[in-house]
Amino acid sequence: MPARRVLAVWVTGMALVAGLSSCATLPRRNDVTAAVSRTDPAAVAARPPSTKHSLSVKSIPAGATVRLVDVTGQAWDGRTPAKVSLYAGTVSVELERPGYNPVRREVDLARNRNLTVWLDPEGLLLASQRRWSTGPAPKQVAYPPDGSQLWVTLLGGHGIQVFDPATGTELEQIRLGAHGAVEVIFTADGRLAYASQMETASVYEIDARTFKVKRQIAGEGSWSKVLALSPDERTLYLANWVSDDISEIDLRSGTVRRRIPTVDTPRGLYPTPDGRRLFVAGYGRGEIAVIDLNSYRQKVLLRTGGAMRHLVGDAKGEMVYADDMAEAVVYAVDTGTDQVRKLATVDKNPNTIDLSPDGRVLFVSCRGRNGSDYYLPGPEWGSVVLVDTRSGTLLDAIVGGDQTTGLDVSADGQWLAFSDFLGDTVRTYAIPPYRTLADGDGGRVEEHRADLQK
Repeated sequence: MPARRVLAVWVTGMALVAGLSSCATLPRRNDVTAAVSRTDPAAVAARPPSTKHSLSVKSIPAGATVRLVDVTGQAWDGRTPAKVSLYAGTVSVELERPGYNPVRREVDLARNRNLTVWLDPEGLLLASQRRWSTGPAPKQVAYPPDGSQLWVTLLGGHGIQVFDPATGTELEQIRLGAHGAVEVIFTADGRLAYASQMETASVYEIDARTFKVKRQIAGEGSWSKVLALSPDERTLYLANWVSDDISEIDLRSGTVRRRIPTVDTPRGLYPTPDGRRLFVAGYGRGEIAVIDLNSYRQKVLLRTGGAMRHLVGDAKGEMVYADDMAEAVVYAVDTGTDQVRKLATVDKNPNTIDLSPDGRVLFVSCRGRNGSDYYLPGPEWGSVVLVDTRSGTLLDAIVGGDQTTGLDVSADGQWLAFSDFLGDTVRTYAIPPYRTLADGDGGRVEEHRADLQK
């Protein structure tokens, strides 16, 4: 390959990730990047060094070999943790440790002089980016449509924390009275957020730009959890866990039009894109039901006797996916025929699910085995399992922390975030293209099972 073309490929690749954290971790060595000359005279002449800054590099686990190359092309080799004085500008960081995927990052010393890298076990196809602590019991994580923030609902706190996902820096705390929040969703333009609160059975409407609460809407049910917007965003559906019904809320007036009786202990909700039907997950008996929103007649499509928890549908509304927490199984529903099929078996106690934008990959957070109570740590770590929605093949698996619960995929499909409910932690990962996952021989699916035991 001509040198000019190699340089063009490298520059293009770096531009795509320069604004996201300090560049995406690659699960495999990138030979194109490695082939670029570190002492290009033109680059040095165009950006002559002036001052120096210290860069601290830490890896978890420690003891990785590290190679640092500054803008002059000068290289430094050593082991983590390391602290090195380098010329101002962008520094190339390469980390390697036996048993772990190699990592490459680009660090701009003007923005970041402390780099912590979580090394991924060898074979993992997704790549660790950031980890940070949250308030108590982070229940859900959610990217707004533009992916610029990460909202974390605190079931054990007083509302919502908003973070910069590129750095883990807290941007705002949104207090919702004396209680926490369960779920949060956004309008398509990202201007409004709606958060549910169990104790008050209500919904808070929040200006997502100013983080100010605009109004609190009474749902009139009991112990409200999951919420969903109608396609035209004029109606909000709110699942009431204890009163076994769904509040249909008119958002113009902020009042409940009706409460729709439904399956035992309703949780997951999915309104179809045509606005005609509403799918419901029943936790109490492991049911998947569908409600005709014109007649309000209801049909149960599946009853497992387990605990159906969450629902998500593809962009066209052709397929809906559900997870049964008691059975550790995910299901696929063809909305054209209402036929349900078992898609895959996953790890114990699956919680939140989400789809890649192309609908090819289902991401499933799994809490792992409980302790004597679900508020107490159990004998297993949580996990995130990736499922091919066509074949049901498991594509990759991440070992999480204590009770991996909240989960979200960014709208562009590049980033995964999940929370460890009892660990008060959020983690983010870079998602490779579907073809990388499909050709990855299952990533760490087989190996991760042994790592779940504490």
